[in-house]
Amino acid sequence: MKYILSIDQSTSGTKALLLDEQGKLLGRADLPHQQIINHQGWVSHDPMEIYRNTITVTKRLIETQNIDSTDIMAIGISNQRETSLIWDRATGKPIADAVVWQCGRAQPICDRLKSYTEIIRQKTGLRLSPYFPAAKWAWLLENTPGLTGKSLCCGTIDAWLVYKLTGQFKTDYSNASRTQLFNISTLSWDKELCQIFGIDPHTLPEVCMSDSRFGDTDMGGILPHKIPIYGVLGDSHGALFGQGCVIPGMGKATYGTGSSVMVNVGKTPIFSDKGLVTSLAWGMDGKVNYVLEGNINYTGSVIKWLVDEVKLLGSSKEAGALAAQADPKDGTYLVPAFTGLGAPYWKSDAKALLCGMGRGTGRAEIVKAAEESIGYQISDVVNAMREEGVELSELRADGGPTRDKYLMQFQADILGLPVAVPEREELSGIGAGYCAGIAAGVYSSDILSHIDREYYQPQKGRDWVKAHFDGWKNAVSMLLK
Repeated sequence: MKYILSIDQSTSGTKALLLDEQGKLLGRADLPHQQIINHQGWVSHDPMEIYRNTITVTKRLIETQNIDSTDIMAIGISNQRETSLIWDRATGKPIADAVVWQCGRAQPICDRLKSYTEIIRQKTGLRLSPYFPAAKWAWLLENTPGLTGKSLCCGTIDAWLVYKLTGQFKTDYSNASRTQLFNISTLSWDKELCQIFGIDPHTLPEVCMSDSRFGDTDMGGILPHKIPIYGVLGDSHGALFGQGCVIPGMGKATYGTGSSVMVNVGKTPIFSDKGLVTSLAWGMDGKVNYVLEGNINYTGSVIKWLVDEVKLLGSSKEAGALAAQADPKDGTYLVPAFTGLGAPYWKSDAKALLCGMGRGTGRAEIVKAAEESIGYQISDVVNAMREEGVELSELRADGGPTRDKYLMQFQADILGLPVAVPEREELSGIGAGYCAGIAAGVYSSDILSHIDREYYQPQKGRDWVKAHFDGWKNAVSMLLK
């Protein structure tokens, strides 16, 4: 038997997945890592904890599956994308904790660079925002003492793991295109952008095709031999690939801590003025594909907030059933701008809002508002894509919250589109595993068509959609004034 090992390093934790030679998921091992949040709302991760967890989940998976590790043919990696760190090239140690993609601490840097907004967008397809790594790296360089004379590496989590596992300083096209320093037309680090943000180009990783051989690893010494890392993809790109969205016009939404709504637009980029961004889907087989994308800060984590902070739920699994019990006429809306609003609004200083409550509003109605805020935000992005002339025939959905039948039916209704949910939720890691398996010759490309899906068909009419969306838009407008 031949196996593929895939590491899915997400915002909340690290998973190791084992795929067989037919692409079937045999098992997984998980470990969460600490969410370091200070009084200012800054969000950080410990890179060394993430690396240690990567080794630990791999060891656990191999032991629990009772396989011979010599039968593992290749390793794939998918990663939380914009989370940014800098480490000392000589010691391999981070200079500080990683700045998580949600964190807005670099907003002052973006404020002083506002005059470069259009140059940045034309070269990278991205809006100037503290969401992206360029400003995060600039912040770390400006606010970390003792860096003089050190040889530094500026990387995202994929580059960090590849470096720690193989000693190679590399990233792939999907992750590079999200840094705000990579020119997506010339397919190279842009010297002018590096100068604008104060980043030395020599501190940035080599950019490779997503299906390259990134190096070989014994996973920190737990394996008796080295295995090649053959596939690296940002998590949302991994999900797009795993969903089989390889034809232009196909799109998906990943429901995780936050969400990415992404559509494959083919070999030519579409530069949006509707609040969307343009990135590279991947580089494979010597070619690149582009995507149009909208990113949302808080979706699945809204339900986690109800569990951990507000204590309205004992578990996130309770959300859908309780929301279904709510009064359908209740007009409560939640806009979860806990760290600002992402696409298509891009208002990083917005604050969360709960409004429209009546005397009859109770626990179920607030949970319903939280559930539906996820669907509204996804729909805002899809509607922006429609304004750009991109029409989806269906939305393919993945991630843990897709097990919530109430949410998925609401999503289909508010979009007026079928929502297709695969039987497996680990599409980011599976997509990276498929990429690695194809590159290693274990899989053929038709592996992408072997996914069974459950379809949620829209059941509500246009009047229902308009009435609900009008209330949502009114709530959002309160934040934007």
